[in-house]
Amino acid sequence: MEDGAKKNTQGAETWGRDTRIVRAPRDPVKQVLARQMRRTMTPAEATLWGKLRNNQLVGLHFRRQQVIAGFIADFFCHAARLVVECDGSVHEGSEAYDQDRDAILSAHDLFILRFTNEEVETDLLSVLAKIAAAGTQRT
Repeated sequence: MEDGAKKNTQGAETWGRDTRIVRAPRDPVKQVLARQMRRTMTPAEATLWGKLRNNQLVGLHFRRQQVIAGFIADFFCHAARLVVECDGSVHEGSEAYDQDRDAILSAHDLFILRFTNEEVETDLLSVLAKIAAAGTQRT
């Protein structure tokens, strides 16, 4: 094993970051829900995904509707440990839940960026710049 490398729970080498949060045992119900959510993205999510997919944004690799710690993140960059959320009308009235969820994800050394659907639809370049800055800073 090289200097700085560690063994994770599966015996694979990691470089200073714990990968167990993503490689945790999968909840089949959440997996099915995430798959459904990939098929029925909101217009804002679809717009953002069009700019994040295929490593288009400064080479960062994103996954969509990724199950993490029992929650489904809209977009997730593993290398930067970055979660990007598009908040639409479904989030109205669930601010306390979102704060608890963010606290749990943050406790796993994940950084969460939240944007409203309106922000994504009206100021996409600014949203992408913030995501790129956070992603490059954390890799």
